[in-house]
Amino acid sequence: MSKITTVVGIDIGGTNTVFGFIDKRGKCYYEKSIPTKAEEKAELLFQRLFLEINKAQKKLEKKIEVAGIGIGAPNANYYKGTVENPPNLKWGTVDILKLIKKHTTLPSVITNDANAAALGEMLFGTAKGMKNFIVITLGTGLGSGIVVDGKLVYGADGFAGELGHTIVDPDGRQCGCGRKGCLETYASASGIKRTAFELMASTLTPSRLRKIPFDKLCSKDIYDAARKGDKLALECFDITARILGYKLADTVAHLSPEAIILFGGLVSAGELLIKPVKKYMEENLLNIFKNKVKILPSALMGKNAAVLGAAALIWNELEKKYE
Repeated sequence: MSKITTVVGIDIGGTNTVFGFIDKRGKCYYEKSIPTKAEEKAELLFQRLFLEINKAQKKLEKKIEVAGIGIGAPNANYYKGTVENPPNLKWGTVDILKLIKKHTTLPSVITNDANAAALGEMLFGTAKGMKNFIVITLGTGLGSGIVVDGKLVYGADGFAGELGHTIVDPDGRQCGCGRKGCLETYASASGIKRTAFELMASTLTPSRLRKIPFDKLCSKDIYDAARKGDKLALECFDITARILGYKLADTVAHLSPEAIILFGGLVSAGELLIKPVKKYMEENLLNIFKNKVKILPSALMGKNAAVLGAAALIWNELEKKYE
């Protein structure tokens, strides 16, 4: 019996690193998570990681073969193969592809997690068949991956697509990047939490959220309250959607995508977020773009989209070699 060709998709996070063996249709044959241990050097993570990958591959060797390795990581540079001063990891700048060569001769490629998510949507998700689209990841921060003419946009230096760090208000909220007023400080899980506390401080609107301490409140609490008609929670979603909507209108003017696909924990709110984002985007669009751009939820929600995205990255590279 012939073996099934797979790739290894790896998602490096600040807390955990996850890998999986993924075939060309997006089917996962094995998946495992290990602690990243952010305070340790990158070399130690990759020693532990490849120990687990090799163990898993031995178990699966009668069924599968591995064609390559794709990695999604914060602040990863596709051109250089590096991760550069990632937040939540005490690595500095590390040549990841060089590290990988100590453990395998398989073709390997790396990009940032939002770019990987965009490729995951194109191969396995909502963007199947699309050539021009944007994926917005709404997690703790806001990431974005841009696809134009069927190709991921990396820009001159490999860091294109930092929509989360476009400015909403130059005198606005402090961002982890060191500047003020970045979009991700408003439109993200952490951003909507900040909005909730600003509203609680500046209004007397009754809300069940007032009983939750700052360090305990999360975006799901705001979503749960909004679903029950809590006026302050509903206003949080409206403010978040308004800011995201008008920034997406700018993005449409730059790129004219067929669709904008939203992914991440905040998108679990469904129409509470997506409907007003669409409304505010349409209100701010140039007339030639009105009613042309879809806003869609990811089809990978509930799956390990980060691992699928990393796998899509290497599948995409392998296909390019045979074009």
